[in-house]
Amino acid sequence: QVQLVESGGGLVQAGGSLRLSCAASGRTFSDYAMGWFRQAPGKGREFVASISWGGATTYYADSVKGRLTISRDNAENTVYLQMDGLKPEDTAVYYCAADRSIGRLRIGPEYWGQGTHVTVSS
Repeated sequence: QVQLVESGGGLVQAGGSLRLSCAASGRTFSDYAMGWFRQAPGKGREFVASISWGGATTYYADSVKGRLTISRDNAENTVYLQMDGLKPEDTAVYYCAADRSIGRLRIGPEYWGQGTHVTVSS
């Protein structure tokens, strides 16, 4: 089992920044690709970004490219999502996810966190 705990959400004005963190425990963190998904009010959960076990490979949804940056610190068992230039449409619950395969993670990760709320006011 892998336990994932997100933090860093909150209320921010449009154009502002937030950094989300996801602390992992339970298994060897560096064995897992990590990712972020989000679910806006009234919508389905969507992929945001993912990062390979070593951090060399990243993928982003087109809607966040150039504004959101995923990174990881394997020594701290933590993955981050730096969010800059936030827009009201970024308002959502953000979920951390883990899977041994970065390809499978985007489709249906094995492990999920509980989510952290991000609200962007206009």
